[in-house]
Amino acid sequence: MLNFNKIKQKAEAYKEDISRFLRDMISIPSESGNEKKVVLRIKEEMEKVGFDKTEIDNMGNIHGTIGNGKRIIAYDAHIDTVGTGNIANWKYDPYKGYEDDDIIIGRGASDQEGGMASMVYAGKIIKDLGLQDDYTLIMVGSVQEEDCDGLCWQYIIKELGLKPEFVISTEPTDGAVYRGQRGRMEIKVSTSGISAHGSAPERGDNAIFKMAPILIELQKLHTRLMEDKFLGKGSLTVSEIFFSSPSRCAVADECSISIDRRLTKGENEESALNQIKKLTSVKNSEAKVELYKYQKPSYTGFVYPTKCYFPSWVVEENNPACAAVVKTYKNLFNKEPKIDKWTFSTNGVSITGMFGIPTIGFGPGKEAEAHAPNEKTWKKDLVKCAALYAALPGVYLIAPNAP
Repeated sequence: MLNFNKIKQKAEAYKEDISRFLRDMISIPSESGNEKKVVLRIKEEMEKVGFDKTEIDNMGNIHGTIGNGKRIIAYDAHIDTVGTGNIANWKYDPYKGYEDDDIIIGRGASDQEGGMASMVYAGKIIKDLGLQDDYTLIMVGSVQEEDCDGLCWQYIIKELGLKPEFVISTEPTDGAVYRGQRGRMEIKVSTSGISAHGSAPERGDNAIFKMAPILIELQKLHTRLMEDKFLGKGSLTVSEIFFSSPSRCAVADECSISIDRRLTKGENEESALNQIKKLTSVKNSEAKVELYKYQKPSYTGFVYPTKCYFPSWVVEENNPACAAVVKTYKNLFNKEPKIDKWTFSTNGVSITGMFGIPTIGFGPGKEAEAHAPNEKTWKKDLVKCAALYAALPGVYLIAPNAP
């Protein structure tokens, strides 16, 4: 029988250890493709607190294992970060950070190294209180998420064969339980022309002018996209524009744009691409519409190419994993959690969107802190998450509808 008060007490007792470990991770710059040093620091902490096994796979993800039971459960924290942006917008050094009794500031505090800090000390609580049961808990510190969400879990599921009953994403949820997100696509639209001297543009065919009506139609298309009651509306924005031209005194012969397309429930790769291909301006200009492909190497040099299509996903509220998270929350904190979804994208695009393994979100910090200057998280969130992560497997195992 789980003693929820003891679990909370242990989590509170480790607040300073969790905070110290998080600040250590923050102090190590770990943008996508440069995670090696922070991975080694996580491995060190996992071994220190007593994980049964730690491994770093070929892509560079770290896997920490507790237990050897037949039921497989996984927790995920991506441990790469974005860059700092304009350093003038930071009140504190993004890597030295700041700490007081309530908050920790630094790049990665909410997105997403706070989740890793809570996970690791949940493992220590499990060990301290003898909470091991007929389960194997695998905690993954995943790489390259900021560059290509879900890529790491495509590799882990397809190549390593890890298929847990469910995954807890420790992305920030502001104290709520999350069970879905919109998907996304990275789309490229290109027009071609013929260069000529800028003094006689009629001799050429300007690729930038051919793109102009496409931009106007895309802006209108955004307003007509589908809407789902839970996930919200699909969206579209043009995020980049490129061109080629022999010089500033010439007609541009190539133009391309990048589109950030967010997909609500019921939208998919084919339908989203066809919406653009069918635009009158796209057909008139014979523009090329295609998905980008991601094929950058990880810090280990490993390349795992994927197209930039990341499906939307929803886990139903009565799913056993979601129900177990809600029950654990209520037992620990004596109140009902808010049930919601992420605005941004997570590794759930592959775990659930591609492979159908339920992803449930519960993580320290706030989504609004992600990628922002002076990014912060709250120590009380770190403690609450560590307690829930420690108690959850035991609650799930006795759930009546668990597989």
